[in-house]
Amino acid sequence: MTHTTSAGQSGLATLEAQLQQDLTFLELPAKAWVPERTYQGNAVRDVVVIGAGMCGLAATAKLVLSGINNVVAYDAAPAGREGPWITFARMETLRSPKSLHGPALGLPQLTFRAWFTAQWGAEAWQALDKIPKDQWMDYLIWYRNVLDLPVQNNVRMTAIAFVDDLIAIDIEGAETGRVYTRRLVLATGRSGLGGFAVPEFLQGIDRQFWAHSADEIDFAALKGKRLAVIGAGASSMDNAATALEAGAGSVDMLIRRKAMPRINKMTGIGSQGVVHGMHQLPDAWKWKFVDYTATTQTPPPRASTLRVSRHANARFLLDCGIVAVHQDEKGLLIETTQGTMHYDFLIAATGFSNDFSGRAEFAALAPHIRTWADGRYTPDMGEPRSNMLEAPDLGPAFEFQQRVAGSCPLLAHVHCFNDAAMLTHGKVSGDIPAVSAGAERLVRGITASLFAEDVETHFSNLVAYDIPELQGDEWTDSTPLIKQENAL
Repeated sequence: MTHTTSAGQSGLATLEAQLQQDLTFLELPAKAWVPERTYQGNAVRDVVVIGAGMCGLAATAKLVLSGINNVVAYDAAPAGREGPWITFARMETLRSPKSLHGPALGLPQLTFRAWFTAQWGAEAWQALDKIPKDQWMDYLIWYRNVLDLPVQNNVRMTAIAFVDDLIAIDIEGAETGRVYTRRLVLATGRSGLGGFAVPEFLQGIDRQFWAHSADEIDFAALKGKRLAVIGAGASSMDNAATALEAGAGSVDMLIRRKAMPRINKMTGIGSQGVVHGMHQLPDAWKWKFVDYTATTQTPPPRASTLRVSRHANARFLLDCGIVAVHQDEKGLLIETTQGTMHYDFLIAATGFSNDFSGRAEFAALAPHIRTWADGRYTPDMGEPRSNMLEAPDLGPAFEFQQRVAGSCPLLAHVHCFNDAAMLTHGKVSGDIPAVSAGAERLVRGITASLFAEDVETHFSNLVAYDIPELQGDEWTDSTPLIKQENAL
């Protein structure tokens, strides 16, 4: 990791001054315009954002810049550990190209490139291949601080309820109690709404013998152990490499496919057309794009794969599907299509689920949320993949929609700005490349709905506004002279 020198600190101070000047020239943040609300003596937030990772920060920043400043973002993690970057993301560098704008919201001085070059210079930028993940976390910390975003850490949401025309959320941790808000944004990252996806063959297996790839894993405890890793994606490679580097006795990659995927299809066609056009497509085309990329799969990065294969005690077992998993006093017996194998520990790089029905904090929402299975998907679209059918059917501002009309009208005030939104909106609420476009789409919708909800107040303000621009001394009234001339 690159350390900032005194010259780098001076360069960063200059960058921050330039950013503040740009914001001043653009009159940002915009003046506050949302009327204040209270409920039974309690202050009411305009928006609460759950999650202060990259998407949560981008959403919060865009809200504040748009003049919606009565907001707060809560994150369960300590400050500086939000999101996956230095927790369960075990790659060495980001997979995205270094030049992507990320959460900069159209402000050049807010980009990673500006932040990096201000400290280490243009030559270092040219020499940089991919962004080290710890350095990306440092950038996000700077992003939060330089914009002075209202984030509260060590606070977890435990429940959501609807009270009159407001959303009530229960929180615990550094701040405990009930918070009232008009809009709620779920910026909950990769875990989306459902959390870990756990294969059925692992149900009932003691957790001492396996972990999900997004768990906190004591890799030092795996030294000398026989380890299996499910999958051939980026996460499986990164976890396998971390285990090998920590001294695992052996690591087998159990890969169901007969051949490794090699082509990153969606990256290959990335464009502003995809960013701004995908969510406007008919449902059949949305399904077709996502279904095709799921079928072809995204390959793991070359660097991550080499990080595994350079170890002589690593094996890639292709065409190796898992039939069943059993445990005994010695560890795991895994029945595969290539026979039964014995391991001490298994890491399941099996992704995340959109099934939000099992999450206690979403209990009040889950029965009412419309999914793609509720009529939006039709069999002629393609294979009925369960993770796609579970995806929420969202409105144009990422808002949830009701499964039964009229059953829960306030559901439209809860916005799903996380990975679960991909099928409806495209990849604008989970990955680095288009997160600014996603935040813009989200906040544009929230802004319009808050204004419409307060339209009577805004009209009353229009009527009551009485500061004159003309003082009455700018001209001479010649009306009497005109009347006299007309009389003649």
